[in-house]
Amino acid sequence: MSYDLAVWDGERPLHDYEAGSAFDELYERYLDSEDAAVSPSPRIEAYVDALVERYPEDDHDSPRASPLVLDEASRPIVYLLMSYSRAEEVSEYAAALAREYGLICFDPQRKTLWS
Repeated sequence: MSYDLAVWDGERPLHDYEAGSAFDELYERYLDSEDAAVSPSPRIEAYVDALVERYPEDDHDSPRASPLVLDEASRPIVYLLMSYSRAEEVSEYAAALAREYGLICFDPQRKTLWS
């Protein structure tokens, strides 16, 4: 079982509903279509690099549910899959890091923005 977060570059939605709509559109356009596999934007790539610095991909105790975070990134969005057992720790850090990088962090399970 995994816990997921979406982080993207763009204007901050005004509320959770608007964020959910933006997430759905970005997910469909950049992550769920056959044409979706494109390189991440520089800001997303820098964010992923910082996240991987904190949680190295070759760490046997990695909290991620997917092996390579950059593989879950496409243009302005990255979709983070983490183990449910460490979701609270990692999601708090991932959201704080997103704020630091001026990115949007959204919880698709709860359909809420992280502040």
